[in-house]
Amino acid sequence: MKIGFCMLLWTTAVGEEHRPLLEDIKATGYDGVEIPIFDGTPDTYASIGKMLDELELERTAISVIPTLDRNPLSAEAATRQAAVDYLAWCTDCTAALGANTIGGPLHQTLGEFSGAATTTDEFDRAREVHTRAGDHARQSGITLALEAINRFESYFANTMQQLDAYVESVNHPAIKTMYDTFHANIEEADPVGAYTAHKHNVVHVHISENDRGVPGRGHIPWNDTFRALKSGGYDQWLTIEAFGRGLPDLAAATRVWRDFAESPEAVYREGFNTISDGWKHA
Repeated sequence: MKIGFCMLLWTTAVGEEHRPLLEDIKATGYDGVEIPIFDGTPDTYASIGKMLDELELERTAISVIPTLDRNPLSAEAATRQAAVDYLAWCTDCTAALGANTIGGPLHQTLGEFSGAATTTDEFDRAREVHTRAGDHARQSGITLALEAINRFESYFANTMQQLDAYVESVNHPAIKTMYDTFHANIEEADPVGAYTAHKHNVVHVHISENDRGVPGRGHIPWNDTFRALKSGGYDQWLTIEAFGRGLPDLAAATRVWRDFAESPEAVYREGFNTISDGWKHA
């Protein structure tokens, strides 16, 4: 098992200016960090990867579908092609970064709604996009880890059951799932059981408190969660995802209207202890 921290708490564009922060994350005990892929070129991420190599930090990646002109659910073939191209760009940047997994809600434009449940046609369109994107990802040794997102941010797949059924229907080795404790806390009647029942496709886990603040200060059942992960044989990343108000656009997108901790340091230092102690005693 590896412990990571998502850099979205501070930025959507990691750079040399974040080296001191990354050094402290490393000193805290983290194995690696999760790098946002929102803009730039593969060369941009190769440079970030070089810096992380120097700091002896491993890495994963995260992104979203940011705009409607790249929506995988669109009825327009040109828009779906743009979605395939965007996911190929995400894959190429992830490979240049030196990661092998990129996660996130890579199935629809984040925060956009049709006003109804996902239709059969929309699922079919998404399968077309993910099959083609998966082919490109597989050639680069990259896995796309789709994320079940709560109903207030997405209408595509809100529960692990829905997401797992969709990924099974895609049936592609490069298209898998990720589990997020924040979203599960909202959508699942049994958040821990939702992981256990669908763990066979899970390749990444986000550790996030019920308020997206400091893991361990809220009501997520961490002891039960870590026991389920450990007993189920999970041996990959446990990556903290927390949000603050430092980036106004991101704060608005994630509905962050107040501070959830006294400092970012409290989030990653106390959060690290929550994971390392919880895993040890699971």
